[in-house]
Amino acid sequence: MKAHDGMYIGGQWRPAEGPDTIAVVNPADEQVIGHVPAGTAGDVDAAVRAARTAFPAWAATPPAERAARIAALRDVLAARKDEIAETVTAELGAPLALSQAVHAGVPVLVAGSYAELAATYSFEEKLGNSTVLLEPVGVVGAITPWNYPLHQIVAKVAPALAAGCTVVLKPAEDTPLTAQLFAEATEEAGLPAGVFNLVTGLGPVAGQALAEHEGVDLVSFTGSTAVGRRIGATAGAAVKRVALELGGKSANVILPGADLAKAVNVGVANVMSNSGQTCSAWTRMLVDGERYEEAVALAAAAVAKYVPGERVGPLVNAKQQARVRGYIEKGIEEGARLVAGGPEAPHATGYYVSPTVFADVTTEMTIAQEEIFGPVLSILKYEDVDDALRIANDTVYGLAGAVWGADDAEAVAFARRMDTGQVDINGGRFNPLAPFGGYKQSGVGRELGPHGLAEYLQTKSLQF
Repeated sequence: MKAHDGMYIGGQWRPAEGPDTIAVVNPADEQVIGHVPAGTAGDVDAAVRAARTAFPAWAATPPAERAARIAALRDVLAARKDEIAETVTAELGAPLALSQAVHAGVPVLVAGSYAELAATYSFEEKLGNSTVLLEPVGVVGAITPWNYPLHQIVAKVAPALAAGCTVVLKPAEDTPLTAQLFAEATEEAGLPAGVFNLVTGLGPVAGQALAEHEGVDLVSFTGSTAVGRRIGATAGAAVKRVALELGGKSANVILPGADLAKAVNVGVANVMSNSGQTCSAWTRMLVDGERYEEAVALAAAAVAKYVPGERVGPLVNAKQQARVRGYIEKGIEEGARLVAGGPEAPHATGYYVSPTVFADVTTEMTIAQEEIFGPVLSILKYEDVDDALRIANDTVYGLAGAVWGADDAEAVAFARRMDTGQVDINGGRFNPLAPFGGYKQSGVGRELGPHGLAEYLQTKSLQF
């Protein structure tokens, strides 16, 4: 798609306040594919004012009508899925097959789930002599990351719209073209002017202005824990609600009776998907001592199939590439055994990193504790099930994870003891209605399904 040179505010594309622009770079070949405006605090203010103006009418719109508009949005996204996939591939570098199936496909699924929820959700309940009303919180400032550019937008905007909120979106500066395409889709779907607004720009400028704006009632942010802390502090000073989906260092626990080959192969695929740029990726594989070396060999064989430039795309930019290569060097320096990949770039052009597997990783190593956000797997050995639980819970994060056991009951018993927000049992499938979010420093609040909708509601009780 051709980049817009303005902001989408109040139902129209309008010129940005300032002259500065941001170059959008294809990470596969390092070529500039477009420019978008670098938004200012003035642009953010205009967008928030438009959202505030639109809020009363949208909040008063019957849920069935809101549901119809979200369903129309879902249909537009479905009709434009090829364009979406091509855009994501161009600005993120994801292989086209992944862009079609995940980056373009999952947002349609999620939007559809909220079209149904908006029509069926109970915004009122009776408790004794009280009627409890669930009302929209107001204007939402949504700040989204680059790793799943459209999914992260839909996961915030769709429930906000279903709740009756209006939205100002500040997308990641690396993937703004997908956000502009989404803005076009909202217009095509017939959303009233000002219900959805888009300001492109840099995080420290436009993102900060959005988080601080007194006209924003809730800030929904997905990104690093470090930035989440700053947004939380900013919102806290204004007694403003936040929803924070932050970092992860998820454990893939393979219990002694599990199908080892399946657990390892699925685990490797999970880490390598989207070039490892997934906050919920199972980047720590835990295996018992008796089958440890077999698991290492299986992982090394599996990762060999993930060829950079074919099944694995580049990282999003040069900074991320350097960061991930630095973690790989740190793993070698701290004594982990490199069994696949390494710090050397596999291609002279593009921000690629070799899919990498480390063995003999211990819990005190940097690569076992910090979020790498690249195609890097650490394999750790445990002595018994209690030791596996200790290792699984031994990070500041608690976003996701997986457990493989001889049967579901065994795996569930272990999962119940994990300090994490979502666990896949023996290869459980993605569920767009299941709440997604973390324990500890992985965040505050939940996304997806009815729990995600509840984030955008506030409670009023009427006593009779």
